[in-house]
Amino acid sequence: MTDNVLITISCGTDNPNRATRGLFLATVARKKDKNVTVFLLDDGVYLARQGVAENLKAATGDSADDSLAYLQAHEVPILVCTPCAQSRFIGEKDLAESCRMATAAELIDIACDAACISL
Repeated sequence: MTDNVLITISCGTDNPNRATRGLFLATVARKKDKNVTVFLLDDGVYLARQGVAENLKAATGDSADDSLAYLQAHEVPILVCTPCAQSRFIGEKDLAESCRMATAAELIDIACDAACISL
């Protein structure tokens, strides 16, 4: 069993439940001392934009902003699909703390050595 966990999130403000749940699951994994990486793609890249997570909540009441703050405080890498972000006019300067652009090749490298959850 691996201690590496990859959470991919492909939805953002269009589906606050799934987007928030992805960040929440990453938080749970980190609290269990797993090596967590979050990879945002498609509309999930909006979560990396500064201030967007402040307004997202799941039906359970969980807040995307609370989970994102925890992940940032614990230096969990939040990778943002470069072409997905660029096609949505999101640049490096728009990204929240601990978020950085990444490629599909990097996603595949991480996925090959991790338990993967996709939302």
